[in-house]
Amino acid sequence: MIALTGLVLSFLFFVRAAPTDWTIHDSRASVPLGFVRSGPAASDHILDMRINLAQGNLAGLERALESASSPTSPKFRQWLSSDQVNSFVKPDESTIAAVTQWISALGIDYKSITPAGDWIAFKVPISTASKMLNAQFSVYTHASSGKQYVRTLEYSLPSALQTKILAIHPTTSFSGPSRGPAVLALAKPDSMVSTLSNLTSDAVPSNCNSTITPTCLQALYGIPTTAAKSASNSIGVTGMVDQFANKGDLAKFLTKFRPDMSSSTTFGLTSVDGGINSQNASDAGAEANLDIQYTVGVATGVPVTFVSVGDNYQDGDDSGFLDIINALLGESAPPQVLTTSYGLDVESDLSKSLSVALCNSYMQLTSRGVSILFATGDGGVASTPGVQCNGTFPPTFPTCPYVTLVGATEDVPEKGAELSAGGFSNYFATASWQSSAVSNYLTILGSEYSGKFNRSGRAYPDVSAQGQRVQIFINGNISSVRGTSCSSPIFASIVGLLNDELITAGKNALGFLNPWLYANPGAFNDITTGNNPGCGTKGFPAAKGWDPVTGLGSPNYAALRTAAGL
Repeated sequence: MIALTGLVLSFLFFVRAAPTDWTIHDSRASVPLGFVRSGPAASDHILDMRINLAQGNLAGLERALESASSPTSPKFRQWLSSDQVNSFVKPDESTIAAVTQWISALGIDYKSITPAGDWIAFKVPISTASKMLNAQFSVYTHASSGKQYVRTLEYSLPSALQTKILAIHPTTSFSGPSRGPAVLALAKPDSMVSTLSNLTSDAVPSNCNSTITPTCLQALYGIPTTAAKSASNSIGVTGMVDQFANKGDLAKFLTKFRPDMSSSTTFGLTSVDGGINSQNASDAGAEANLDIQYTVGVATGVPVTFVSVGDNYQDGDDSGFLDIINALLGESAPPQVLTTSYGLDVESDLSKSLSVALCNSYMQLTSRGVSILFATGDGGVASTPGVQCNGTFPPTFPTCPYVTLVGATEDVPEKGAELSAGGFSNYFATASWQSSAVSNYLTILGSEYSGKFNRSGRAYPDVSAQGQRVQIFINGNISSVRGTSCSSPIFASIVGLLNDELITAGKNALGFLNPWLYANPGAFNDITTGNNPGCGTKGFPAAKGWDPVTGLGSPNYAALRTAAGL
C-alpha cells in the first residue's frame, strides 16, 4: 500500500511538472584536454545508461563507518553486514517512485543492478536520451588512442528530481582508456638476480639497491615468511584491459624467489563483465603477473583471487571500476583486501557527480571490512606521464577518501621515487583523519607552488612501498619493472598478512585502513628525501611526517602488528 501511494504521488508529480521545468544537473565549460568534438551523435546510437539514485541514509552509513574505523571508538572494527549496509543505502520509497515513474513515462524498461537498488540501468537511443535529459549529445574522439565516445557537455533534470538523482552516465564524463599497464614500465631483463641466500634478518644487502625481490622486501619491511593460517582471509587482485596472470610464470617466480614455498601455489579467479584469465604464454601481462606474483609471493599462504574485468563492462565511463565494486558487494564474503594498479589518467576524467557516486560505492564495501588499495600513478605531480598540466598539478584517479592510495619509494635506504604520483584532490576535501598531518606538511612547504594545487583537498598518497627495479617473471624470463603498480600489491600483501594474524586470533580484519593508519604514524619508516617532479617543476619534496610523495612512509611490519593490537 505504501509503494502504491508513492507511485500515485509520483505520477501526479510527473503530470504536473511543466515540460520546461528543467534544472541543470551537471555541466562542463569545455571539452577536456585530449578530446576533440567529431560531430553530432546519430539519433539511433544506443546508450547503455546508468542512474545512481539518492541513498536513503548515506549520512547514517558515513557515521557508522566512522565509528567502526576510528581507533578511539568503542565500536572499532565492528564492520557492518551486507544487510546493514543495504539498509542505509536503499533509496526511500518516494525516490524510487519518482525516478521510476519518470523513466517509465518515456517508455523505458529498466532494471536494478545493485543489492541495495541504488543503481538502475537501461538502454536508450540518443533521441530518447536527449529528450529525457534536455541534452545535446556529440561524438568526441580521444586524440591519443583514436577511440570515440558519445557524450554531452551539459544535461538537465526536471527540477523535482534534482535531489533524487546523484549521477547519470554516460553524460559529462570523458574518461579515455584506463591508464592500466602505462603505470608499469619494463626495463631490460636482468639475468644476474641473486637469490640473496646470505640475507640476515637485521640487514638489507646492498644488491637490493639494484634489484627488489620478495626476500628484499622481507628484510626491508620485516615481512614474515611463515605461512598464513586462516582459510577465510583473502586478497583480491584487480585485472583489467586484457591483462592476464600466467600460472606458469608464477611457478617460475616462486621457484626462483620463494624456494621455501611450493611452486604449485596458485590463485583463484573471479570473473566480472565476462573477464577471463588466458593461460597462453603469449597472453601473459606484465601488470597482471606483477600483481599476482607480489601478492602470492609476499603474503605467504594467504589465498589470492584474480578479479578479471572483461571488455563488456557495464558501467560506461567508469571502465569497469564500478562493476568490480558492485560484483564484490553482491558476494556474501568478499576478499578482505582489494588492490588495483589501474586507473584513469586524472581525477577530472570523471565528472564530480560520478566520482562521488563511485566513492559512495567504495564506502559501502569498506563498511563491510574490506581494505581497498590503489596505485597512485607514475607521473609525479602530473599524475600520469603525458598528461597536460595547464599550469596546475592535476590530481590522480581515484582520490576517494575511502580508498588507501599507495605511492612509491626506491633505493636502500629508501627515498621517495620520482615517479610517485602525489598531491591534492579538487573533488574531495582533506579528510578529518589526515588534517593534522597534512597541515604540518603545508606549514613546511610554505607558499611554494601557491595556486598550483588545492590546499584544502584530500591529500595523497597515504602510504608507500618499493616501486623501482622490482623483479618479475613474464614469458618465462626475469624482467625488472617499476611503478606504483608495484607498491600497491606489496602493501596489500602486508595488510593480508596482518589480517591473517587478526582473524586467527579471533579478531576482525583491518577493514577501512585510513583512520587507523594516520593514528599510528610511528608504524612506518618515515621517508624524508626525494621528490616527485612533473608539470615543469621539481614537484613536492618529501619531508618529516606525511608528505605527498611517500605519504606516511613505507611499512614496518612489527610496528604495524603492534598497532593492530597483536
